[in-house]
Amino acid sequence: VQLQASGGGVVQAGGSLRLSCVATGSIFSFNHMGWYRQVPGKQRELVAVINDDGSTNYGDSVKDRFAISRDNAKNTMYLQMNSLKPEDTAAYYCNVEVVPGLLDYWGQGTQVTVSS
Repeated sequence: VQLQASGGGVVQAGGSLRLSCVATGSIFSFNHMGWYRQVPGKQRELVAVINDDGSTNYGDSVKDRFAISRDNAKNTMYLQMNSLKPEDTAAYYCNVEVVPGLLDYWGQGTQVTVSS
């Protein structure tokens, strides 16, 4: 399984971006899929996850601004990011957790830069 993230870029504060993560290979079942972000020198943090039942969870700093979704037919997961802030600047990584703590996959990261 490979994950390919895209959609990052440079945007002004208040703007929007949509990230995509395409999965190639077979994922018959999973625990959850999600987006994480990381700034150099800091730990990777949760942005949003979507569970196998379709329920979602968000990091406190992005609630009400970001929305995670998936298109099973296209093997693609999305992150719609609105009202972007400079503190959202980070490398964003997509993840699929197949077995908690035992098996997961990561994309290569896509950089989001929000200018003030």
